[in-house]
Amino acid sequence: MATTVQHVRLIALSLPDSTEKPAWGMPTFRVGGKIFAALADDDTSIGVKCPKEERAELIAAEPEKFFLRAGHDDHYAWIRVRLAAVQDEAELRSILTDSWLQAAPKRLVAAHPELAAGTT
Repeated sequence: MATTVQHVRLIALSLPDSTEKPAWGMPTFRVGGKIFAALADDDTSIGVKCPKEERAELIAAEPEKFFLRAGHDDHYAWIRVRLAAVQDEAELRSILTDSWLQAAPKRLVAAHPELAAGTT
């Protein structure tokens, strides 16, 4: 499957209380007013929330998929994902759901235990 912006939008907006709002001239996806995913301006990658302590391991394991934008992502709990390297819809859903779980209000996460159970 070639992962596209349409797949990102469909999955991101299927998550509870998610909305799309442009920021910096690009589509961003939010929950509780917080951004959990942002499309790159060239539609080839997305930025998602990721704890800083996990980023190096992800990049080392799959450098063709995960990366940081030097100078931009250094101080934030975000990582970039190349859409062409995402294997299938299930993997994209997992990536977006994990990011949503980090941004969503605790009460909303608690109301959707099935989402937390589905991530690895």
